[in-house]
Amino acid sequence: MLTITQALYDQIVAHAREDHPDEACGVVAGPVGEGRPERFVPMLNAARSPTFYEFDSQDLLKLYREMDDRDEEPVVIYHSHTATEAYPSRTDITYANEPGAHYVLVSTADTDDAGDFQFRSFRILDGEVTEEEVRVVDAY
Repeated sequence: MLTITQALYDQIVAHAREDHPDEACGVVAGPVGEGRPERFVPMLNAARSPTFYEFDSQDLLKLYREMDDRDEEPVVIYHSHTATEAYPSRTDITYANEPGAHYVLVSTADTDDAGDFQFRSFRILDGEVTEEEVRVVDAY
């Protein structure tokens, strides 16, 4: 289960809406080994595409060095889908290389008549996708 604060949830959704019609992407870092998302890090979609996202390699390197210096790890890796449901694509699954991370997808398309976005979390390990419950809390 992903437990995330309302503030982080709102920041991820706002970023997805802000970058629409392109896919948004980013990371929420947290203390190593605790599995607690704390620091919101929106990233630039270097692909600038409505159907694909790609972290800028220099930005990603900088982020990983920064996380290392702060004893952090990527707890949440998020991106948006602009025209499809919030479910990992084949490409998303292929590029999922953080076995301990929660992969959050936000859809900015109303694909289920439930409103203008979906927020879902998945674990992706060895190509296998498992959806998990999302619990939104005021604070940890």
